[in-house]
Amino acid sequence: MSWVIEAEGVSFTWPGGLRALEAVNLRVRAGESVAVVGPNGAGKTTLFLCLAGVLVPQGGRLRVAGLDPRDAHQRRHLPQKLGLVFADSDDQLIHWSVFEDVAFGPLNLGLSESEVRRRVTGALQAVGLEHLSERVPFHLSSGEKKRAALAGVLAMEPEILLLDEPTIHLDPRGRRELVGVLNRLTITKLIASHDLEFNLQVCQRVVVLDQGRIVADGPIRQVLADAQLMETHGLEVPHSLTHPHPHFPISSS
Repeated sequence: MSWVIEAEGVSFTWPGGLRALEAVNLRVRAGESVAVVGPNGAGKTTLFLCLAGVLVPQGGRLRVAGLDPRDAHQRRHLPQKLGLVFADSDDQLIHWSVFEDVAFGPLNLGLSESEVRRRVTGALQAVGLEHLSERVPFHLSSGEKKRAALAGVLAMEPEILLLDEPTIHLDPRGRRELVGVLNRLTITKLIASHDLEFNLQVCQRVVVLDQGRIVADGPIRQVLADAQLMETHGLEVPHSLTHPHPHFPISSS
């Protein structure tokens, strides 16, 4: 079995004693799209930061694309294996053109100019923004900013993509465009979002976190349809699972 993420008993405690993750066990296969859901303070962002090597767990075993984020030497190679798209795109867009922003990561790898251009072009095409490569990022719509930030991560050609609350500030069009982009990507994706309808559109599996523990893990439509589970852990069954869209026959008259 090809596991790209393996967490066994992973725990993290913030300074001051607040326990954010408690004995988390999680395995993710290459190519899976997994939603990570839970109430505020459940530990979703902390888990992502541990996977990305930003935070170092105090307990347990963790492997991400074959690397141990707890090891300083291996941690330096994580940005080439895993990309994190922040909830606020403005935190990732810092240059005067979309092209420059997307090129930032590959340039820091010391790649040739032709290889950087190839990666940037491919990443912008993947998110549908090649026509905006010279645009100032701050002049983009929220949806375009989100896709530009995503392109900057994709230009690193990671094996794993983490998205933290990707639909924040998106209008319906931006949301639909993001769904389309993510469904075309074949790399492993973990998506932390309170937008459960969005999760249903882009993920096949869901992990429910609460108080730093995984309380459910399984097929997304099955898990999110469990009303008692959802209520117990501060969530709600998505509307589409309680009120399926009817299919009306098309009249031939």
